[in-house]
Amino acid sequence: MRHLKWLTTTDHKTIGTLYLVTSFAFFLIGGVMALLMRAELARPGLQIMSNEQFNQAFTMHGTIMLLMFATPLFAGFTNWIMPLQIGAPDVAFPRLNMFAYWLYLFGSTIAVGGFLTPSGAADFGWFAYSPLSDAVRSPGIGADLWIMGLAFSGFGTILGAVNFITTIICMRAPGMTMFRMPIFVWNVLLTAVLVLLAFPVLAAALFALEADRKFGAHVFDAANGGALLWQHLFWFFGHPEVYIIALPFFGIISEVIPVFSRKPMFGYMGLIGATIAIAGLSVTVWAHHMYVTGGVLLPFFSFMTFLIAVPTGVKFFNWIGTMWKGSLSFETPMLWATGFLITFTFGGLTGVILAS
Repeated sequence: MRHLKWLTTTDHKTIGTLYLVTSFAFFLIGGVMALLMRAELARPGLQIMSNEQFNQAFTMHGTIMLLMFATPLFAGFTNWIMPLQIGAPDVAFPRLNMFAYWLYLFGSTIAVGGFLTPSGAADFGWFAYSPLSDAVRSPGIGADLWIMGLAFSGFGTILGAVNFITTIICMRAPGMTMFRMPIFVWNVLLTAVLVLLAFPVLAAALFALEADRKFGAHVFDAANGGALLWQHLFWFFGHPEVYIIALPFFGIISEVIPVFSRKPMFGYMGLIGATIAIAGLSVTVWAHHMYVTGGVLLPFFSFMTFLIAVPTGVKFFNWIGTMWKGSLSFETPMLWATGFLITFTFGGLTGVILAS
């Protein structure tokens, strides 16, 4: 009976737990693939896996880590924390919430299920560049399962985002104005908006790719510029996806640092402004993944990529300002947050270098 209750629940905390447990299960699967790849690369000629299996491993590793682990973590933490922070009894659409989880679970399982087919899982890289992903160069049902599984899972993410936005806009407790909301809730709101911008584009591109493979639709034919069209569509999803993954964790860091610094967040409005700027700019930089194609306006995308470092720097400044002259206590969460600040600095600096 208890398991049946887990399967039919509409409680936001239970669904949050389901998201977190499921995403960590996928994390384990993705991690095993990473281990297999590193083992294969430990020295030349080991042949732990065949070439095809290696390609399947890195394709599914990337897909799992991004779309089946990192993205649903956002849904898990949000389901748990956000209704409590704004004083809502639950999310706006509890049954839609459950439906979104099931779409994520089944879609992800379908994509990973490609390993059970005779020709194995998808093996064209997690970004599925055309023409590698067409029916000629990637025959076999594993690729079709990958495409349709990700479309399923993507619809789940979209529905979850609609739910979160509605909850934050319509279900705040009396007196909880937008500019009294915790930073985490702001980050969730902007992440959900990004999901609504990015994931429908991915879903459309995936359906078009499947139409290519099954009905010969010629949408992504290299002969008529389709290879570049796929890159534009995919990265228009793929770059906001980076921030869909990052923003909720920026929000978590913004909750941890004030607590262990014993003082309120420094520059609350500035932090919100920076978050809005990051979300807005993230949909203007996608073609920095395509510098070498020769098919994009380099000065524009280079400039926008430099520009997105500015609000990110503002966030960083706010985090440091919160710790400044605070009564710091370095318990475990604060140690993790400090480690995040250091790695994030170096990662961010490489981004500035690559933007040129």
